[in-house]
Amino acid sequence: MIQQQSYLDIADNTGAKQAMCIKVLGGSSSRGKFKRRVAGVGDVIICAVKKVLPGGDVKNGSIIRCVIVRTKQVTRRVDGSYVRFDNNAAVTISKEGDPVGTRIFGAVARELRDKNMMKIVSLATEVV
Repeated sequence: MIQQQSYLDIADNTGAKQAMCIKVLGGSSSRGKFKRRVAGVGDVIICAVKKVLPGGDVKNGSIIRCVIVRTKQVTRRVDGSYVRFDNNAAVTISKEGDPVGTRIFGAVARELRDKNMMKIVSLATEVV
């Protein structure tokens, strides 16, 4: 569950290392008194870059569009199994939905295949 002000690691080679979610585009809202949008694996969010590598393409403080590839929150699958990762991570994408980086570090969830993020799945080293 990623919401506003959540920090995520960036899992590609664009030069950004850490970003903060500022808007959830995909995802769902909870019912009840306090409604806030939360995003899970495969949802698109807008982030502000907080930490960068020197010499990278992305500058500190820039606004980027990302798709979530790993969450600490447990994700339930249709077959009844659950999957959980060690950290929250996202991959930078363009307006068209193509990944900006050419490499993706770490494992990504299989749910990206259902959300038509096939280029990210093909670039990933491991799909869990």
